[in-house]
Amino acid sequence: MRFVVEADGGSRGNPGPAAYGAVVRDADSGEVVHEIAEAIGVATNNVAEYRGVIAGLTAARALDPDATVEVRADSKLVVEQMSGRWKIKHADMRDLATKARGIHPPGQVTYTWVPRERNKHADRLANEAMDAAAKGRPWTPQDSTAFATPRAAEPAAVEPIATKARPTAPGWGPDLGSPTTLVLLRHGETVLTPQKRFSGTGADPDLSERGRWQAARAAEVLAERGTIEAIVSSPLGRCRQTAEAVAERLGLKVREETGFRETDFGAWEGLTFAEAREQTPDALDAWLTSADAAPPGGESFTEVARRVEVARDKTIARHPGKTVLVVTHVTPIKTLVRIALGAPAESMFRMELSAAAISAVQWWSDGNASLRVFNETAHLRGT
Repeated sequence: MRFVVEADGGSRGNPGPAAYGAVVRDADSGEVVHEIAEAIGVATNNVAEYRGVIAGLTAARALDPDATVEVRADSKLVVEQMSGRWKIKHADMRDLATKARGIHPPGQVTYTWVPRERNKHADRLANEAMDAAAKGRPWTPQDSTAFATPRAAEPAAVEPIATKARPTAPGWGPDLGSPTTLVLLRHGETVLTPQKRFSGTGADPDLSERGRWQAARAAEVLAERGTIEAIVSSPLGRCRQTAEAVAERLGLKVREETGFRETDFGAWEGLTFAEAREQTPDALDAWLTSADAAPPGGESFTEVARRVEVARDKTIARHPGKTVLVVTHVTPIKTLVRIALGAPAESMFRMELSAAAISAVQWWSDGNASLRVFNETAHLRGT
């Protein structure tokens, strides 16, 4: 992907009460996929502006670590220093510049100066954060008025992605608005499913006859509930077939998200657990005890979790406050549930997830999550 980061910061007093604001846009569509603001106490304008750049780059990396990023700021100082054309004399500025440069690999980020008139969105966010701090509270996405009066020069409004914050006790804290609900549907059975064979990205069989029936049953029950507003699917065929069955029933389109694909099981693709143990016993033992261990030639759970989190954030950014059906596989669903619960990686081996089972997680704007449903299979009773 290609992102544009709009960043700004300000101080009422220079130094004085300060804050930053940052916006991440899809460079191709201009769509806002993330916005964030934060008060940073007493600081100078320059420090606040650098903090805005750092926040925007961090958010862009969380969305897609391989994306190229253009940072647009109205601070000539920040743009020229980060572009390497001006020397950085102040020690605090050097530390902040070093931190900003370390977020993405060299050559992945460029900097462009823009007049303040073209940086109003980020400037408004910074001021909202300062206003919130003056009232003794942190800025939240619900404070944002950046989309209240759309301007012709800016693309259509999109609500902000969930931002991460310190968890609060259930039932306590500010009103965070409507959560984004991800309804997680595992694909229907394939010929490999009842044989319990490793089936990742290398082995991608079509749905079996029973799998097609399961997909139809899932489509029926989801249509009865009438809550699904968008459908996202792993690009693998068995998920696409399941998603299309639901999409046809609901009259929606399917959008592929590659981050929701299944684990690459490498040399174990198509093998049973017993066959994998017989062929590579040491590798299997390592895989069962460490999320960082990968099947020979495959992916570790740690690697899968990184891309699943990015896919989750991108989905929440595109559908804030909505109910989205995500048709995916065992590992991505277990990963999302584990993350929602704050559970360790080994919990993945303690979850049972049936073919065409429905789970659901709600994600709130402060980064907290609530597991609502897990492995629901009532719709599959029958033949």
